Amino acid sequence: MFSVGTPLLWSLFVLFVIAALAVDFLVLNRRGARAVSIREAAIWSLVWVAVSFVFVGWLWWYLGGNSPDPAARGLADAKALEFITGYLVEKALAVDNIFVFLMLFTYFAVPAEFQRRVLMIGIIGALVLRAVMILMGAWLISQFHWVMYVFGAFLVFTGIKMWWAAGQEPDLDANPALRWIERRMKIAPAYDGERFFTTVDGVRMATPLLVVIVLIGFVDVVFAVDSIPAIFAITRDPFIVLTSNVFAILGLRAMYFLLAGMHERFHLLSYGLAIVLVFIGTKMLLIDIYKIPVAWSLGVTIVVLAVTMLLSLRIPPRPGQTGSAYPFGARKREPRAPSEDGR
Repeated sequence: MFSVGTPLLWSLFVLFVIAALAVDFLVLNRRGARAVSIREAAIWSLVWVAVSFVFVGWLWWYLGGNSPDPAARGLADAKALEFITGYLVEKALAVDNIFVFLMLFTYFAVPAEFQRRVLMIGIIGALVLRAVMILMGAWLISQFHWVMYVFGAFLVFTGIKMWWAAGQEPDLDANPALRWIERRMKIAPAYDGERFFTTVDGVRMATPLLVVIVLIGFVDVVFAVDSIPAIFAITRDPFIVLTSNVFAILGLRAMYFLLAGMHERFHLLSYGLAIVLVFIGTKMLLIDIYKIPVAWSLGVTIVVLAVTMLLSLRIPPRPGQTGSAYPFGARKREPRAPSEDGR
């Protein structure tokens, strides 16, 4: 499988990710537990978007985007377009991810000052999970071409399922992941700062914050299963796949605090994401019959998301309608105390 990722490019990219996470952690620890303002979130969101486009601009130049050689220019243009398309698709899917995070935080009444640490841990988990799944997916596609059809059919199925589930109010009480956790953990009735474990009446228990962390890990798995096939429909280059995913995720924490109060305004976004997933899945299924150009994928994605967001602003949501189609409820629930047997 062809990839533009040389050992130098991979090394520089890994160093950048480590440095970015280190800076984020240092800022987080220095400022302590506190709520993030919309202004701060907007600034950091713009910074991450700018960094992403600086990266793709640098990659375009590195691959010979301004070279007199037509072959080098063609390769640089193609890879830059693949990155931008993949980045946009992953960013759009990340918005729905953010709405699910918001539902979890609302349901468990997570204080605003504790949400930053939870998001940071969730982002690191997502990065590790994406890297592993991307490498596995790249290997499978290189060994078994028919896997592309499996990915394509899965995306079409997911898109249709998302369309039918959009706007419905799910029930977290019946979520199997939460029920599994509650059967196996002694959960404290209240938070204890940012601690994951606490002692209540001499019994060591997990705090509700740890439950939220575990559920966010489950969310990471669900979204990775959707987003990895989507990006492979755009490019099979592991370097472009991983970098577009990582850059979309790195700005997730800032984007959460920016969009946390706007989820009801974009209540139709899930319909747009469903259309995009069906389109990308169809592109995968037609790969041996007709290869839909990457530029078309970019154009369709932009138009569909823009139209659904504009319609969301013009059409008021129905009572109880949510902005996400994923199986998590938004009702607020105080964590329940464990029973006598610890459940």
